[in-house]
Amino acid sequence: MNKTAAIIIIEDDLDDQEILKEVFNKLPYQNELFFFPDGLQALEFMSRTDVIPFLILSDINLPKLDGFALRDKVKMDAKLQLRCIPYLFFSTAVSQDAVIKAYSLSVQGFFIKQTKFEEIEKTIVVIMEYWKRCASPNNFPL
Repeated sequence: MNKTAAIIIIEDDLDDQEILKEVFNKLPYQNELFFFPDGLQALEFMSRTDVIPFLILSDINLPKLDGFALRDKVKMDAKLQLRCIPYLFFSTAVSQDAVIKAYSLSVQGFFIKQTKFEEIEKTIVVIMEYWKRCASPNNFPL
């Protein structure tokens, strides 16, 4: 896992995209951010690029291809599966059913998108620090 690699953020709300940009700009992480407004564009990008992202932050309620369907497609794609990209949900659409469905799709985390900037910042720090300390199959030479 390249811990300085890009972060893919799938978020259709432009205000939320701007808030996430501000949060990352404020924090010391140098990861490039790739924003996609729907799951289909994100899937097409991941399928055609050689970029192996550090992690994926995905909303659930997305146009064209929702977060659950996107996670399922990433999980079933042999090329993408081999990349071992942590897939995290970051959404306001939280319910017991949504969390159960997410974990049944083997997501590595389900985070509730808070409404206050400071709380979003704290959540991003927790996510980034956890994954920067985490070992992954990509940490070892082939």
